Amino acid sequence: MEKQVNHLVDWLKQKAEQANVDGLLVGVSGGIDSAVVANLIKRAFPENSLGAIMPCKSGVDDEQHANSVIDACGIDAVKIDLTDAHDVMFSTIKMQLEKKNAWNEKQAKLADANLRARLRMSTLYSLATNYRYLVVGTDNAAEWYTGYFTKYGDGGVDLVPLVNFTKGEVREMARFLDVPTDVIDKKPSAGLWEGQTDENEMGTTYDMIDKHLKGEPVPEKDREIIERLHARSAHKRELAAAPPKIR
Repeated sequence: MEKQVNHLVDWLKQKAEQANVDGLLVGVSGGIDSAVVANLIKRAFPENSLGAIMPCKSGVDDEQHANSVIDACGIDAVKIDLTDAHDVMFSTIKMQLEKKNAWNEKQAKLADANLRARLRMSTLYSLATNYRYLVVGTDNAAEWYTGYFTKYGDGGVDLVPLVNFTKGEVREMARFLDVPTDVIDKKPSAGLWEGQTDENEMGTTYDMIDKHLKGEPVPEKDREIIERLHARSAHKRELAAAPPKIR
């Protein structure tokens, strides 16, 4: 694990140097993936790394866990509450669509959640411009394969150091990096609404996804769910589609 961590830290330094920036930043959610990334960028740039806590109708536990991650790794941090910005933007969109009789209440929950992720992305890039940093993402292999991220939200980043690591491997790395135990042991959740968990939304577990990615057998029901999620989210892992030139 020490070899893996050193490899990632060296890679982060290299990418920052290639981009001619001064450091790196990450959004710290209180979850295990962002905790690991916060530790990695702190090791890569001890004096030029930043953890951004961006509550937006978030649970109290999430912010407490984010703060414990910040304290444990000693990274510089900033808190920017996006609740008011989200309320203004979402209510304005809803009001205008209701005037057109075009508001889709069935899609409102998803639109609300995706807007939060995209507001956080915009905030991170505003911070990155201010500091001359790159934005580092937190998606692991399971999330990347299944598309469990918001396009141009938490998927809108410059670097994805954990994309080749399963959720289980990220958990091992977190223990090696001395991430707080309560962060390691909590149920994975995007914190989008009360009681929301990643696995309930996906319909399968990270353990099953990890096994599938390693080529190990999993129940047919889980295999079908994982492959359906992968196929449906292909557009998230690609650049915006463009038509071919007419020659």
